[in-house]
Amino acid sequence: MSAPRLSIATIATAAPMGAQAYERHIIARAANALTSLSGDTWRVRELVTRSLRSPLTGDRRLPMGYIAKAPVAVRREAGRLLYAGDTVSHRMSLELPPAPRGDVVTLHDIVAWRFPDESAPVPAAIAELRRAAAVICVSEFSAQEAIDLIGIRDPHIVHNGVDDPYFDAAPLERSSLIGLGLDGPYVLHAGGAARRKNLEALASAWPIVRRERPHLELALSGPPHPRRTELFDGMPGVRLLGRLPSELMPGLVAAADAIVVPSLYEGFGLPVLEGFAANVPVVAADTSSLPEVAGSAALLVAPDAAAIAAGIIDATSGDPTIARMIAEGRSRAAGFTWERSAAAHARVWESVS
Repeated sequence: MSAPRLSIATIATAAPMGAQAYERHIIARAANALTSLSGDTWRVRELVTRSLRSPLTGDRRLPMGYIAKAPVAVRREAGRLLYAGDTVSHRMSLELPPAPRGDVVTLHDIVAWRFPDESAPVPAAIAELRRAAAVICVSEFSAQEAIDLIGIRDPHIVHNGVDDPYFDAAPLERSSLIGLGLDGPYVLHAGGAARRKNLEALASAWPIVRRERPHLELALSGPPHPRRTELFDGMPGVRLLGRLPSELMPGLVAAADAIVVPSLYEGFGLPVLEGFAANVPVVAADTSSLPEVAGSAALLVAPDAAAIAAGIIDATSGDPTIARMIAEGRSRAAGFTWERSAAAHARVWESVS
């Protein structure tokens, strides 16, 4: 009898973000996690799909624009061909077609259904999620959203991990910071600029912070976006850093006086844990999954300008309670490892097989 086979299917992208980091870590650990769980040897393969004319590296080509919008029957047939021979097929994007058996899906969040400025939802996704052998959600919050809005039954909750380089990261050297336009202490926001990120409130909060902390700068890291530019370009004390190489980010986080995560909605909220791991105080909105991830180790504030400003001012005050919060955050981050996440994925795969 041949060994069971797990395929983990992803979509090639030229601009990897947090979801792609998750994919990379789980794929790298999948085989060892399965062996550690049961002692059985699994064949694990990664399927990197791409569109018919994409120049990106991949294993399979699909008409992705058509497949994402195709009727259920067409998507089923595409999945039957794509995952032929699999015991379990784990698709890490809803755009990918479903597997005929052992269909496991990761659902990071339901922003496609909640926010009109996000990518439109895949028309067949809800029906396919309800039929899937298992749905993995990255937080209790996301799981409850999936239950309430989509009608998923018994989703599996598997938290993300924190990349090792963030733990006790050395701050970027002053010369590197100056090269980025940062010549003094700064607060860092890293991430996207969709409306759910609540940058409007952060922009309104910043003048309040500057009145109390005139030496402090606000550094914004993330892919260029017209909303971010419109809100912050030319604002005193603000530096738009753009998209930075991933290897710079741990040092940039570690050199910050505080991390601010003002989002209205996050499926998980990894920047909170990255700040914790790097021994930096974190100010986070008391919304969605952020309290679940942060626990009592962050300054949780209402997602409005006055509260965000007060949180940043408190986090940069030098108060002894902030040092205790930093220590608590470092301890909390240590519990969110990719090894633990992969082991939980393996339990799902094994149960489906």
